[in-house]
Amino acid sequence: MVGPPKKHFIPLLLLLSLFALVFLSHFPFYEHSISTSSDQFFTPIDKAQKQPNSRFTFLIKVLTFNRLDSLTRCLRSLATVDYGNDTVHLHIYVDHFLQSNDSLDVLDQRLDLAHGILEFVDGFKWDFGNKVVHYRTTNLGLQGQWLESWWPGSDDEFAFVVEDDLEVSPVFYQFVRALISNYYYNVSNFSPSVYGVSLQRPRFVPGKHGNKIKLDNGTQLFLYQLVGTWGQILFPRPWKEFRLWYDIHKAKGIKPFLDGMVTTGWYKRMGERIWTPWFIKFIHSRGYFNIYTNFEHERALSVSHRDAGVNYGKNVGPDSQLIDSSYFDLSCPEKQPLSNLKWYDFCFREVHPGRVIRSLDELGSVLVSVQSQKAVFLVNLFGAPEEVIKNLLCRFEKLDIENYILLGFQSDFVFDLARRGHPVIEAEQFLSSIGAQKLLKSQNPSTKLMLSILLKAYVIDKCIEDGYDSWTLDSNMILVKNNPFHKLVHYRNDFSVGKSLDLFFARGSSSAKKVWNGFLKKLALTNDQVLLQMKSRSFVYIVDKLLNENGVEIRRIDDTTFGMKIEPKSVNKSSLEDGKKIIYWSSEIGSDLIRKRLEELGMWDLDADSSCAAVVCHHQ
Repeated sequence: MVGPPKKHFIPLLLLLSLFALVFLSHFPFYEHSISTSSDQFFTPIDKAQKQPNSRFTFLIKVLTFNRLDSLTRCLRSLATVDYGNDTVHLHIYVDHFLQSNDSLDVLDQRLDLAHGILEFVDGFKWDFGNKVVHYRTTNLGLQGQWLESWWPGSDDEFAFVVEDDLEVSPVFYQFVRALISNYYYNVSNFSPSVYGVSLQRPRFVPGKHGNKIKLDNGTQLFLYQLVGTWGQILFPRPWKEFRLWYDIHKAKGIKPFLDGMVTTGWYKRMGERIWTPWFIKFIHSRGYFNIYTNFEHERALSVSHRDAGVNYGKNVGPDSQLIDSSYFDLSCPEKQPLSNLKWYDFCFREVHPGRVIRSLDELGSVLVSVQSQKAVFLVNLFGAPEEVIKNLLCRFEKLDIENYILLGFQSDFVFDLARRGHPVIEAEQFLSSIGAQKLLKSQNPSTKLMLSILLKAYVIDKCIEDGYDSWTLDSNMILVKNNPFHKLVHYRNDFSVGKSLDLFFARGSSSAKKVWNGFLKKLALTNDQVLLQMKSRSFVYIVDKLLNENGVEIRRIDDTTFGMKIEPKSVNKSSLEDGKKIIYWSSEIGSDLIRKRLEELGMWDLDADSSCAAVVCHHQ
């Protein structure tokens, strides 16, 4: 008796080896970390390196202006740090006062203050490496001080940027040294998504209406997208990438606006006096993260005294308490695999990077984590333009839709989506796990069509088996409102289809399970050429035909009532006011035209970096 392919099939050793080779090329560092960036400054570190070597260099970059008392406190705290036997270089950048039409008395006071600062730093003793003093000839401001303080000399050079009202713990370096060893040089823990380490106490969420920072006492390390300006260690490659990105955007007049962020309001008020909105916009576009510490009783390895300056009109006082050498176990970074740490976005909403699904068992565990009200969206990425897919995901974020899984063939783009936290089924490895090796080896140009049909069929089968309703949809649509499909579900029907929309619904019920088993058997018996000869070769058409042949009752979705179709020549904006739930288009329409029409409808959510133009926080 002929039946469907078995779900648990032992793949051929040769095929496994091939997939392992391809997989490791994308996952070189740890189990759920993905390196896909093609940028020349962002390739994997030397895999032979295990620990910081003789090329390891640590630079402390102190930025100061006109606060001698603050600078004195800062430098003295840096001089009391235990640097072991390492060489640590100190670079002090003294910004010049702004030239103005002030009286000679005021000018003399400013000169005296500047020369007093220079006299102090010249006489300051630094026994741990070179001391370099850079006294600027013009006023550069806080943004310029940060951005021009460092261009990494190598991939082994790290910078600790310190504003002068900062005070550091005497044990901060031991802790940072352990972090760099474990999360930069240890190949099992390295991730290209990490751009540095913040030593300040986490206390601020920049996304409007974001969650409050709530961490249990057992969480000493976590990852958070926000840069920490009160004690930030910067990794060389992401910083180089940022500086080049900044140059391009600044030269072209592109502002670092990111809707939904408090920092955008800061930039609109303060302009180029501050630099963080630029870096935040860059981090958002790249999907990068910062390592943060979390210690009890509002303690931290670096403390800002928040003295009067660019950010504060008057002295505010320290934001937390410094940690001393007896407070914590310095070896704790050695005990934390990066894959075990929690990751948070600008809304302080947990992100789960690296969810690449390769088998039915992995699918089962991810389904539990993403389903909402026992339902999940299965989004087909096959053949869709990358920008269109990104725009769909931005729309999901705006509508607070998290119960989705993406289905795609192996590519840098698919792996990058997973790196950013989107759950992805990688088609080749998943199909290999269910015994589809023969089809995978086929040279038939229509193989991918057959594979996509088989993939969707087995993913839906798993959803039904686990009791989850599933909606299978292509990337040729965008949702107008949250949960647009709930009214289409009828208790009498296990299955619904919208042929023009390429939309398919399957209920997670025992009756649907029985029917779907029959469908899988019929699909296995159907000759590839028969499938290819059908009028429409879409998954929805084939499912509809085979289920009909078995006498299964299917509910028909009225495409014209439910959705609005984008036409090449024009777009009818009034249709949105008529209660349309989705916007869809033909696969023949090019991405430029899709973008133009969606822009006209206010449904294009990407910016010039092809990333979401807004951060949208929803309370969890």
